[in-house]
Amino acid sequence: MPNLTDDQRLDWLQLIRTENIGPVTFARLMSRFGSARAVIDALPQLAAKAGRKLPLKAAPRDAAKSEIDRAAAIGARLIASCEADYPRPLAEIPDAPPLIYLRGYASVFSKPAVAIIGARNASAIGRKMARLLAEGLGAHGMSVVSGLARGIDGAAHEASLKTGTIAVVAGGVDVVYPPEHAALTEMIAEQGAIISEQPPGAEPTARDFPRRNRIISGVSRGVVVVEAAAKSGTLITARFALEQGRDVFAVPGSPLDPRCQGANRLIHDGATLVQSADDIIEALAGQLRGAQEPPRDFSAFADETRDERFSAEATARVRIAVRELLSFTPTHRDELLREIDAPGALVIDALIDLVLAGEAEEHSGGRFSLRA
Repeated sequence: MPNLTDDQRLDWLQLIRTENIGPVTFARLMSRFGSARAVIDALPQLAAKAGRKLPLKAAPRDAAKSEIDRAAAIGARLIASCEADYPRPLAEIPDAPPLIYLRGYASVFSKPAVAIIGARNASAIGRKMARLLAEGLGAHGMSVVSGLARGIDGAAHEASLKTGTIAVVAGGVDVVYPPEHAALTEMIAEQGAIISEQPPGAEPTARDFPRRNRIISGVSRGVVVVEAAAKSGTLITARFALEQGRDVFAVPGSPLDPRCQGANRLIHDGATLVQSADDIIEALAGQLRGAQEPPRDFSAFADETRDERFSAEATARVRIAVRELLSFTPTHRDELLREIDAPGALVIDALIDLVLAGEAEEHSGGRFSLRA
């Protein structure tokens, strides 16, 4: 599919900024209707048919235009998942962000990428290991991905500036966080890439970091953990990586150091033990030779009607079953697919109906819950 026109880009941004519309809902609706404009036109009717009491309208077009203008003013641009500059590994995950902002150069996405993540309060040894791994991967022609946090993330970015580094941030691509990484942020923008699904100027909140983490693993072919406590955001990224079919690696550490308990547990549970970049290169060699998927063309799936094999009775039955299984604790859609004896397409459509009706909410990582 060719690059979006300016009008199409506005349509996409309007749709993903619409209340209740998350990446999974976006992708499902696009597959049914073929274009964001067709979905936007159908939204009021779809929501009413799903049982929503209040009207559901797309986000204002002038607000979308203003957002893109703010991005241009800071030297950032918006890339759609169907476009060639979008990172192909990221496009492969079920809840890929339809749009990402980029500050820097898309050329770093052309290299295979590996994430190096870990503790914010990293030890000197941990930081040194992150730098050695990043330098080794860069020497083998790979980009290094991380979250621009203190500690391990910062060390990995610094060591891969010259060979290709990708910073995935939880706020806007123009927001410096943490403050001490102001200079590093500018160097990455000048030599590598900073990406985010958030609008320019957005300050990161606690709920934005898990969403950011699934992009870190999604952009990457493998995720390396260097120091992580038993309960940390780093392990959330490792979990996303496993769900996305990525390889997970971990550097072992002292069992007496709390910062190493999470990494050691990953190794105990099956993650590949890493002592050098060569360990990562060797483990990924097979999949790196494989061809990447071309950009997805949603227009090829356009079909405004649901599969007529499914009766109204079957659709209603599955919707009731999905709602009964949902709670206020997010549940992965795959859990619902396993629990409900019905075609997967029917289960996903039932989820989307509940989202459009305002009864369910989409969360990061393809998880859904009842709406509080």
